[in-house]
Formats: sequence, structure tokens, C-alpha cells
Amino acid sequence: MKRISVAERANWRAYAEEVGFNFHTFDGEPYWDETAYYQFSLQQIEEDLEAPTEELHQMTMDMVGDITRSEEMLTLLNIPRDFWSYIWNSWNKGEPHLYGRFDLVYNGTGPAKLLELNYDTPTSLFETGFFQWVWLEDQIKNGILPERADQFNSLHDKIEQAFGQLNLPQPFYFTSVRDNIEDRGTVNYLMDMAAQADLDVRYIALEDIGVSADAKGQNEQFVDLDDQPIKGLFKLYPWEFMVQEDFARAITAANTQMIEPAWKMLLSNKGILPLLWQRYPNHPNLLPAFFETASSEPLAAGWVRKPLFSREGANVDLITATGEKISAAGPYADGRYVRQALQPLPKYRDEYRNADTYAMLGSWVVGDSAAGICIREDESLITKDTSRFLPHIILD
Repeated sequence: MKRISVAERANWRAYAEEVGFNFHTFDGEPYWDETAYYQFSLQQIEEDLEAPTEELHQMTMDMVGDITRSEEMLTLLNIPRDFWSYIWNSWNKGEPHLYGRFDLVYNGTGPAKLLELNYDTPTSLFETGFFQWVWLEDQIKNGILPERADQFNSLHDKIEQAFGQLNLPQPFYFTSVRDNIEDRGTVNYLMDMAAQADLDVRYIALEDIGVSADAKGQNEQFVDLDDQPIKGLFKLYPWEFMVQEDFARAITAANTQMIEPAWKMLLSNKGILPLLWQRYPNHPNLLPAFFETASSEPLAAGWVRKPLFSREGANVDLITATGEKISAAGPYADGRYVRQALQPLPKYRDEYRNADTYAMLGSWVVGDSAAGICIREDESLITKDTSRFLPHIILD
């Protein structure tokens, strides 16, 4: 694994706008960054990333049933008691899932280490499945990369295939927060793949989802703006937020098939990290992790502190082996925390910016199969919402 500087394509910004990649730049700072790329060997991909991703996925899935039956574990994960039965039913009915992403530390040698699971509302989807693949094709066409260069990237094809196999109710709705440009771009991409799989797709802003009931105020169901029932819904909105909304009371009553299903609430939670460590201690792809308690000692050197529910590095604290403390602000300070042994992200030199940068690897799963990787960089050991996305290649 190595970082290689390269010239940007002359017209990539115009093309990005043309294909709906409207979030390639935030507040004047690049999100998509093609001033460099990462190069992997085929052995690194197959042995160090693809195989461990599928093993980690299976380990995680093997825990879900046990968690749904354990009051202790549901309590540790801060799952609202009103939703325990709903989650149990979701798992035991075999409600299907679509995708997820592991965030890993990997420097090209040794086993990749799991940082966390993004198994409910993972993003970076369009840029992984489509835009970095177009980048690769262009660089080969322009003679910058040899024709044998490849990517670990079957994400688009596998998601489209999955939509065709999930037997979803139609019309099938997609929702996101109305004014979130990145989420809407991700949802548009998913809708396009679902449409390619011959689904009748509709978009509805989260704020426009209604709840209807019969004359007795019973049999609540979700409805669209025309009061038509929503029988199937892809929600790019976290389960931990869903259960706090005004319509939460209707979730358990409504006969709506959710993607992702309710049992994913258990896996999009940092509490899964200590539960995995308890089940599989000293596994080569896991880091020691524990639930923080009132009697826990102050955070020590070589450890990270994370809220159960946190996104894009928010409210994460870490202390390096040399005692340097690094923190990221955010809105998730209230609630339970976990602690995880620190495995620092690998550091590279960004020649374009003449600065050091740290790389985190995301490894995608569709259904139960590994489906590709993405790489985000940050100037800090904590990867935040200001991180940059860089493409990758496979080349021996």
C-alpha cells in the first residue's frame, strides 16, 4: 500500500456536477481529492482486506440473535425498551439487509484492525461505486495508468443485483433529510440502481412522511403526501434518530419493510465493539474494547473514547502513546461511551499540500459479500466530516 501523487483530470469538476456529484467540495474545501491515489497489491486486497471483511461480517452477524435475546446486552447498547420486541421480530422474520461498511486501520502490512461498523446509514457510496471507477477508466484511457490497473470495487454491480433479489414491496420509497445535499446525492444513486433492477422507486423527504390511522386511532401506517401507504422504505436516516421522532410510535405498528431493517440498530452502535471483543478475544482483526463505567479510570495513553452513537469522528477523544490528547467536538456528548485500544492511522506525506495526512480505509459489504474499498484522509488521527476521499488502484 502506497500513496502516489498524480495530476488532476482537467474537467473532473464539470463532470462531477453533470452526474450529480454536487458535494465534491464543501465550504471551498475538497471532499473528492484526486491529487493522489493509493496503490495496493492483489495479495493485500485479497488476503488482508477482502477475506477479513467477510470474516468480520460473519462474526458480527453471528452475534445479532444473541443480542436480541439478551436484556443485558440490549441495555448496554442503550436500545429503547419499547423497541426490543420489534428488533427481535425483525431479526427472527429474516428481514433482509442491503449493505454496510467497516472502517479499518491498515498500512499495507499485518492484519487490518476494525475501528467501527457503519451498518445502518453508510455513505461515501456514490464516490466509491461510481466516481472512483470513472477516475480509473479515465486514467487508463489517458495513459496515466497501465491497462492492467484495477480496483477492488464491485459495489455498484452488487447493490444493483441485491435490489433485484430482495423482493421489496412496490412502489418502494427512499427518504433522507430534505436539505442534506450529500444524503440526497447518495439516495439518488441508490434509487438509480434500484430502478436499473426494475423497481418502481419514489422519493419522499423524511419531513413529508405522514402517519394515518383508522377511525379508532389504531392500525397506524406511514403514508406519502397523497396519503398512499408506504409499504417499503429505504431510510438514509439513523435508527437511533428514528426512534426519537414524533412518528416513532408508528414504527412498530406500521407494516413497512425498512432497509436497513431494525436489527441493524444493534450493529450501528459502538457498543458492538466491546461485545465483539468479549466474544472473540485476541482476534487478529479486532482491538481491545470495553464499556466505560462510572468507575472507569481516566482515559490512558494508547486508548480512544467513543460515544455509542456518534458519526464522522464527533465527540471522539484519544490519547497517543506519547500522551498527546486529540479530541473532536460534536453533538453526541450525552450518553454511554466505549473505550478502544488505539491503533493509529498510517501517516503519509501529502505532497500537493506539503503536509502530513492520515488514511482510513472503508471496506464495503453488500448482502454478505465484500464489495470494495474506499479511502478517506484527514489531517488528524480522528477522521472527521472534513475528511477527503481519494481513489485507489490494484497494481502488481
